[in-house]
Amino acid sequence: MPENPRPGTILIADDEPNIRRVLEATFQREGYQVFTAENGRKALELLKANRDTDVLISDLIMPDINGVELLEVVRETNPRVSVVMITAHGTIRTAVDAMRLGAFDYVTKPFDIDDLKVLVRKAIERRELESPDTGVREKLKQSYRFDNIVGQSPKMREVFDLVERVAQSRASVLIRGESGTGKELIARALHFNSPRASENFVAVACIALSENLLESELFGHEKGAFTGALSQKIGRFELAHKGTLFLDEIGDIPMEVQRKLLRVLQEREFERVGGNKTIRVDVRLITATNQDLAKLVEKGEFREDLYFRLKVVQIDLPPLRERTEDIPLLVDHFIRKYAPEEGRKIEGASHEFLDALTAYRWPGNVRELENVIERACVLADPDARVLTPDLLPPEVLQSVDP
Repeated sequence: MPENPRPGTILIADDEPNIRRVLEATFQREGYQVFTAENGRKALELLKANRDTDVLISDLIMPDINGVELLEVVRETNPRVSVVMITAHGTIRTAVDAMRLGAFDYVTKPFDIDDLKVLVRKAIERRELESPDTGVREKLKQSYRFDNIVGQSPKMREVFDLVERVAQSRASVLIRGESGTGKELIARALHFNSPRASENFVAVACIALSENLLESELFGHEKGAFTGALSQKIGRFELAHKGTLFLDEIGDIPMEVQRKLLRVLQEREFERVGGNKTIRVDVRLITATNQDLAKLVEKGEFREDLYFRLKVVQIDLPPLRERTEDIPLLVDHFIRKYAPEEGRKIEGASHEFLDALTAYRWPGNVRELENVIERACVLADPDARVLTPDLLPPEVLQSVDP
């Protein structure tokens, strides 16, 4: 599995001093360079002085320039900055509108700081993937080599063999697997081992977006296309031109968006929302789902013609409970990833620890296992060399026979 994205530069804009202090301390501990601004005007000054800022975390409601207005200026003056909005429950609709205007994502107060840290990591990784910097791209390409993906079970060897054969093709690929099995990791491996590796890899989580928002996100929109569209937005298909577009949870997209998606696959062209200029693109499409698309087709909830266009090649990822022989390898990988981050000297796991992991069913698959190992590294004694069962969460321990 790939390394974490490099630490980056974050600007926090919020008129509440406590939130600024907490976020500043949190992200500095994570290794980021952090600037703070008490209002929108100060944020614009700092962005102008620090052009290499990766992420702007902005409160939606501020006294002088609000978060949406700040976003609009950033989109015009420094479009490579990813913007994450902080919103209260009463302004979620406005935050969603902000995403239509180009915000990366939003969190709702009171928010989980870990959720915000994940969003920031994803935002920085997306910036790196879309960067023209060949050094960054080469590092990413090395990170997603096939031999960096963990697994030696027969089922995973079959997956690796198919991925390696398909990577050089321009054919559409459908990746099926339960949540947490690593569908996006496989999609990235396909891209970074293909002739398109030097171009953009662009990912979209379809399940998180409404129909109108998803249409704007994929195809872009023109200024004035809808209320609040104060500037033109370039869609994901255009950003992925010559590269790869990855659509996660494709089974959740509405019928109207399915129709437009089919046209792009067939004709390799589309129009932005509210526009009449036809835009041609060369994009390899990789999609993923945890659903049975064939059953959705039978129920009339997914277009049959689109289904066959998407699954020129289908890759099925096994759940972790069907490849338990890979668990020790994954544990070792995650220890090497998280122990140094937590300042621990852990070198491995006890047999009892591994037995408990093997007995558990892993409904969250590899993602859940990673969280369990990260938790164990956090809770372990500073001088511990081995992870032991007392560091496991109750639901994992309960799977072991008394």
